[in-house]
Amino acid sequence: MLIKTLLTLQSTQTGFDLHRVLAMDMPVMSYGKTPDQIINFYRDAIRRIKELPGVDGVAEGTNVPWRDAGGFGQGFEFSGEGHVKGNHEEDLRAQFRAVSPGFFAALGVPIVEGRDFNEDDRRGGEPIVIISQSAAQRMFPGQDPLNRHIMWTDPVMDFISMSKGPRRIVGVAADVDDEHIVPGAALTIYHPFGQVPDTLSDNGVSIFGGRLFVHTRIDPYALVTPVTRIVREMSVDQPVEHAATLQDIRAEVLTPDRLNTIVFGGFAAVALAIAVVGVAGVLAFSVSARAREFGIRLAVGSQRRHLVTRVLAEGAVIAGAGVIAGAAVGFMLARLAGRFFAELKMPGALPVVVSALVLMAVAVVASVLPAARAARVDVMQVLRSE
Repeated sequence: MLIKTLLTLQSTQTGFDLHRVLAMDMPVMSYGKTPDQIINFYRDAIRRIKELPGVDGVAEGTNVPWRDAGGFGQGFEFSGEGHVKGNHEEDLRAQFRAVSPGFFAALGVPIVEGRDFNEDDRRGGEPIVIISQSAAQRMFPGQDPLNRHIMWTDPVMDFISMSKGPRRIVGVAADVDDEHIVPGAALTIYHPFGQVPDTLSDNGVSIFGGRLFVHTRIDPYALVTPVTRIVREMSVDQPVEHAATLQDIRAEVLTPDRLNTIVFGGFAAVALAIAVVGVAGVLAFSVSARAREFGIRLAVGSQRRHLVTRVLAEGAVIAGAGVIAGAAVGFMLARLAGRFFAELKMPGALPVVVSALVLMAVAVVASVLPAARAARVDVMQVLRSE
């Protein structure tokens, strides 16, 4: 189950370009700076980094996928133009993201309808957003979401200087879940970072996530030094840290699952070894205790190959009983574990059958030595000893 789960997690399609995107934390030191100064700093940094050889795109965002999961909790309540809630229905929640123009292209996320943000999307202009496909389907089922309006309704927006007024939808982006390793329906609302926060209040400065994304056609890690040098030339005390590709970030997040698989796989190997030794030991003891029986059987005309077959069959019966008992208990434990680990994947019939056959084969191999010992019984010596 653990191996199946790990393989499933590793092969899951995320919607991001994992191999060619370098992510790094670059939070601007906001003390004494206005939001406009912070925005201009990011714009200048993006412009200069784009000029580096091998760079295809640069963007800024609030969250590094998976590494910054949970930064906005379960998301914020929002509603849409013309949307009518049902009885006892709560407002839908969406993740808040502030991103720069080119963010979707840099991370390999297609815009399926409408347009991307551009440099003209600034504070003082018309408030606009891009929403994910799931958000569009949930809020405007069967309708064209473009040029419709959504509004934040969550009270938290009052504390981060974000207006609850209407915002026109200019684009719909493909679903990408940057919170969960197993992607789900992602309700996400993207704001142009040039319009965040809506006011010049210092309370809104913390919205800037300061996550830089560089899409490259060369080795992403070769850009860490030149990017750091550019940023430090702009501001000597500006931190640039935790540089990693999205592939490596995802691998790091999967480390606990990989460790569990290795550890429990090791325990399984030890258990298999103990089972082999146990089966061989039980059969060896049985052969020693039944030496007279085997001698008599041989004396009355039984073939030695029949004794070998009999001992091997007894080993197979022992293994079969263990497989049946283990499968029953394992199934119950798997059902119990599934209640606590939603991503746990039950293995298909083929792995279970193969595992049972492996155990049976191991038991038969472990029975070979005792069976050979039974076949070598000296009839006269055994009869005299009794």
